[in-house]
Amino acid sequence: MKSFILATVLTLWTVSVKDDKVEASYNADVDLTTPQVIRKYGYPAESHTVVTDDGYLLTLHRIPHGRKSVYNSTRTPVMLQHGLLASSSTWVTNGPEKSLAYILADLGYDVWLGNCRGNTYSRAHVTLSTDDPEFWNFSFHEMGVHDLPAEIDWILNITNHKKLFYVGHSMGTTMFYVLTTMRPEYNDKVQFMVSLAPVAFMGNVKSPIRLLAPFSRDIEYISHYLGTGEFLPHNKIIQWLEKVGCQLVTIEKQICEGLIFVVAGFDAQQFNMTLLPVILGQTPAGASTKTILHYTQEIQSRKFQQFDTGCRKDESGSEECKAVAEYDLSKITVPIALYYADNDWLASPPDVKHLASNLKGEVELIRIPFAKFNHIDFTWAIDVYDLVYKSVINNIKKHESNTNP
Repeated sequence: MKSFILATVLTLWTVSVKDDKVEASYNADVDLTTPQVIRKYGYPAESHTVVTDDGYLLTLHRIPHGRKSVYNSTRTPVMLQHGLLASSSTWVTNGPEKSLAYILADLGYDVWLGNCRGNTYSRAHVTLSTDDPEFWNFSFHEMGVHDLPAEIDWILNITNHKKLFYVGHSMGTTMFYVLTTMRPEYNDKVQFMVSLAPVAFMGNVKSPIRLLAPFSRDIEYISHYLGTGEFLPHNKIIQWLEKVGCQLVTIEKQICEGLIFVVAGFDAQQFNMTLLPVILGQTPAGASTKTILHYTQEIQSRKFQQFDTGCRKDESGSEECKAVAEYDLSKITVPIALYYADNDWLASPPDVKHLASNLKGEVELIRIPFAKFNHIDFTWAIDVYDLVYKSVINNIKKHESNTNP
């Protein structure tokens, strides 16, 4: 592990030492919330608070219409769900021409941006404080079973529609697969689902996160012992990186860029460096350690399964080991488009194809036609509109004709 870290640092240093010229740029979007960014670019923004059946208070952000139009009830609702350690800002960071939320709003859709429990906009509970480890006792399983049903029901109730379109990125796809397998009645509330960098099976992950998988039990024990349920809280170090370390000096910018690539896959050609401070200003947005552990279990087991609580000693001192249930993907009936990339180190092509083979409903497997396209490019790439969103929009329009308000 130590040798890997050293090699990573040396690699980043080697590829980053090009020049140390100081740059005086500063992106004001760093300090803005999602609604503030939306309004800055001339779009209407709303915030809705939704309470889950297990007491979490979630914030939904809404763009009810585009810049040059007004709202009407016939607009089809589309829900966009972010990935791990992210927030609703994922969908508005790349500017009006390249952010999916703005594009859909201008095309006549009623756009809703989810925020999963524990992130910047959903850090509240009816009885628990974020200082209470019990607040963080959740993974993507609870997000799928509790968060998405509450948000989907809220959206359909407000818009008076029977169905919506769902677009998920990374963990936003995992949550959806959990929802529609554990609560299959929600298949009837979604017209069509777009999976960007879909994550279910993770046996072929290339990202260094795979190195954590064998130590998941140790991480769980340490986290429990220290009472630290939150993973990568947005602390002073991150704030320094976003406002100083990743903005002023070119070498530091390149190191920050390299740290992102070493997790998601290298693609300097599609990465817009001017967005880096804004991305770091919003990410990490908050996540539970248990969510990270659940993903490491997926890597280790090579299965799409529920959280493994491990073996526990009963009152007699004997170890009791419960079987871990797998998610039954055959229960998913929503038409799904799976968008994947060759250079995605987290949602690898073999794993995505394995997912496709386990889905029994209508499935379309779509490869991004750019060899270096990586995991984060699905939301922040320079050419994301041409490479991804044109196809996404066409797919939504194709399925929209069957939508009944």
